Amino acid sequence: MKEIRLPAKTENLKKVIDFVSSELEIHSCPLRAKFQIELAVEEIFVNIANYAYRPEVGEATVRCSVEGEPLQVTVQFFDRGKEYNPLSREAPDTSLPLEDREIGGLGILLVKKNMDTIDYEYREGKNILTIKKKV
Repeated sequence: MKEIRLPAKTENLKKVIDFVSSELEIHSCPLRAKFQIELAVEEIFVNIANYAYRPEVGEATVRCSVEGEPLQVTVQFFDRGKEYNPLSREAPDTSLPLEDREIGGLGILLVKKNMDTIDYEYREGKNILTIKKKV
């Protein structure tokens, strides 16, 4: 797996997207799948940048691999911020009018709907979130 390490700041989102996109392009990833993966990467990285270390800034590591037949994209996110499992949050009720909904939860719902699998673990002081998609 290739990886990039950088401060978990929203200003670094473009670097993270470019890193993942370059791996997808090397393997001629279909445009629709590329868009879905990039959207999931954006949602997860921005959440790490905004919440993992607040009010401090810490480091994030993003790993990406594209391999197999059929191709499977795996992207892993590592941070040493506050322990948080986004999968444990109850899904928002999208049938309610906007003004009656609680804030948050739509991003991870979007990730779940666009990826084949999403897994979380907390190990050795690190949040590890893994998303996978066959393309």
